[in-house]
Amino acid sequence: MSLIPSFFGGRRNSVFDPFSLDVWDPFKDFPFSNSLSAENSAFLSTRVDWKETPEAHVFKADIPGLKKEEVKVQIEDDRLLQISGERNVEKEDKNDTWHRLERSSGKFMRSFRFPENAKVDQIKASMENGVLTITVPKEEIMKSDVKSIEISG
Repeated sequence: MSLIPSFFGGRRNSVFDPFSLDVWDPFKDFPFSNSLSAENSAFLSTRVDWKETPEAHVFKADIPGLKKEEVKVQIEDDRLLQISGERNVEKEDKNDTWHRLERSSGKFMRSFRFPENAKVDQIKASMENGVLTITVPKEEIMKSDVKSIEISG
């Protein structure tokens, strides 16, 4: 009796099929390993960078495989940016044999609260090569004039 099939999860259909060999997951039997649903995995995998330049706040979200029509960018209460969308599951053909299904599907949503200096009425969004870029211009901070007062006496 070989220990290798049980060591790798025992899910191999054939020893000679290189696509059927799963990588061993030491946490697969722990209760938290399956606590994330497929819907949450898409939500968690939507990565967003937020940088602030002297002129604007710039958000970049990796949303591969989606068209711009499938992504929503909304402003709520003039202070909350919401990015949402849905990745649909690929339709299965009865004649297909799946060896791996790793790309996430389901709904996702990310929210960010703007700082006070954001010009929410001038937001621009664009999408190119699976990267959503949202640019939020900043209001200029008025520098107060400092006047020296001569002290008499």
